[in-house]
Amino acid sequence: MIEHPTINPPILVVEDELDTANLVKLILKENGYQVVHAADGQEALDKIASMSIPSLVLLDIQLPHVDGVTILETIRATPDWQDVPVILLTAVVDPLCIRKAVSIKVQDYMLKPFKRDSLLRCIERALIPLARP
Repeated sequence: MIEHPTINPPILVVEDELDTANLVKLILKENGYQVVHAADGQEALDKIASMSIPSLVLLDIQLPHVDGVTILETIRATPDWQDVPVILLTAVVDPLCIRKAVSIKVQDYMLKPFKRDSLLRCIERALIPLARP
């Protein structure tokens, strides 16, 4: 288990599938991360408008109410959030959809189902630039 100070900003997990959301939250919390969860696209937009800047966003593409690409565009258009690392965590395999999302500046993407260790490595890679002075 990797130790992370709990004073770090939380990771925003945007995931509508409850089992997946609970699994991701469990993995992150077991590894010392704080987690804020948005269960659909509208809730994610509300959190972007109201919460402090997270250290990372794990974002699904297929979401109720507002899709993940729109949320990603909102993140990149929100001044304080522009440089927040975003990892797509999705079951979408459509190359055009993924290409569009990647063109909006994501750090990485991971297809579901995912392996615990792969998810943690992906998160660590995305957070490394933040740890440097």
